Amino acid sequence: MNNIRPHLSDEIRYRLLRRLANDPSATQRELASALGVSLGKVNYCLRALIEKGLVKARRFRDSENKKAYAYILTPRGVEEKLRVTRSFLDLKMAEYDTIAEQIRELSTELSLEESS
Repeated sequence: MNNIRPHLSDEIRYRLLRRLANDPSATQRELASALGVSLGKVNYCLRALIEKGLVKARRFRDSENKKAYAYILTPRGVEEKLRVTRSFLDLKMAEYDTIAEQIRELSTELSLEESS
């Protein structure tokens, strides 16, 4: 779903969808803190996910805080979470492979320099 707002990266989407799946009652402030982004960015991202039908915002009926919401993944949201999880895993595996190769090269270089 690359037609989600341009600044909503796969990593942010992954982290936000994962967090919402685990804690749908998290407030936007809690989400911002957990993700290490601004409150405005979380609001922007949630709106994008809601616009795409990936998340539904439901008000808590019994809450004393009438502005309290639960952010529920829709079936499409669950599919998107799986897609971005796969994409994020592929990215991290590629980064791992690159770093592992760099470690091998550095270790070889260091061994050669120490033996001369």
